[in-house]
Amino acid sequence: VAMAVDGGGWLGWINQLRSPNCDLRPTGCVVDLLVIHCISLPRGQYLNGDVEALFLNTLDCTRHPSYGELEGLRVSAHFLIDRQGIATQFVSLADRAWHAGVSGFDGRTACNDFSIGVELEGVDDGLFEPEQYETLHRIVAAVRRFSPAITPERIVGHSDIAPGRKADPGPGFDWERARAVWRTQR
Repeated sequence: VAMAVDGGGWLGWINQLRSPNCDLRPTGCVVDLLVIHCISLPRGQYLNGDVEALFLNTLDCTRHPSYGELEGLRVSAHFLIDRQGIATQFVSLADRAWHAGVSGFDGRTACNDFSIGVELEGVDDGLFEPEQYETLHRIVAAVRRFSPAITPERIVGHSDIAPGRKADPGPGFDWERARAVWRTQR
């Protein structure tokens, strides 16, 4: 069962940690794209709070050798779904989260302007947990009620909007099964 989005663009049934890595969408912009990503910090390590810290600009970049490249990076998706299926919302659906980077879709660039970003905790060459799909489906249903222009065909991977630059969520994401669920939602 999907829950409603409040007037401020927040899903009340989800943990909320407000990221500063967002801003206002362009005036009159219609949100009509949902982008699925995956992330883990360090790669392949889960449930340690480091992704949340990255999105909140509190990550200690000396904590792991791979974090050096993250120093000064300002990013956040709207949502993160951890390996247990627990979701956290970092940015209001009404605002532009900084998740897509250099990107384009359907002849338009700057996908952050018109998209919602959902991160699944994982790696682009791995599989995702059933609990993550369950939570993702609930989020997709709520987001589509908030932004009805997002159809199942307009739910894409980061690799679809930044080909050659990004590979997530990767071949382990079950698009066929997920789209079958999204087509029956409303």
